[in-house]
Amino acid sequence: MPERSALVTGASRGIGAAIARALARDGWAVGVNYRSDREAAERVVSEIVDGGGRATALAADVTDPAAPDELFGAMESEYGGPVLALVNNAGISRDDLTPTLGDEEWSAVIETDLNAPFRMTRRALVPMMRARHGRIVNISSVVGLRSNPGQSNYAAAKAGLIALTKTAAVEVARRGVTINAVAPGWIDTDMTAEVSDERLVAVPARRAGSPEEVAACVRFLISDEASYVTGAVLSVDGGLAA
Repeated sequence: MPERSALVTGASRGIGAAIARALARDGWAVGVNYRSDREAAERVVSEIVDGGGRATALAADVTDPAAPDELFGAMESEYGGPVLALVNNAGISRDDLTPTLGDEEWSAVIETDLNAPFRMTRRALVPMMRARHGRIVNISSVVGLRSNPGQSNYAAAKAGLIALTKTAAVEVARRGVTINAVAPGWIDTDMTAEVSDERLVAVPARRAGSPEEVAACVRFLISDEASYVTGAVLSVDGGLAA
């Protein structure tokens, strides 16, 4: 009997690791994708296994066009069936003001934060449609909903990811597949560690969120209880985008 399997990109730390742990608690066998930090990914796998779950660390750079087939092929082989949940979490930022933002910084962010999720989603959909069941959650950002100076590349990618989410969702809704986005705001991760806490003044909740709070929302969207939720964008931002 095939196991229910889920693939989480960029899952060696932060939000991705929290999502992987949360899905494992719900009984999913989890693919913990990482690009370079094998040790961190294997720690996440060990935590899941120690808690009685199933998980596999999977190395791949999601910007490589061959990565989707490699990752899904490994999951299908390991767990004996299609991947029925995909979380596109891997992302980068390369901040600068638009007048001085270079082509390389623009392209790197678009490739990682938008093109890679598109290719991963495309690879996921056919097996999900055949199974007439599937869940895809794209990790966007509050910056995809409101402006943040110095992040035009990141904002364009995350807004594009929301548009991809909505369009693909209506294309496959009749086949039992849901596609939703979660838009985190200020979350306490390595990516925000070096930014001044003074910026939290702009957050109505006056605090940063935790990776676990984002993971809880993803966990819901992947659950059977969310089977009638598709094309939605769930903000997890302490009121920042309200």
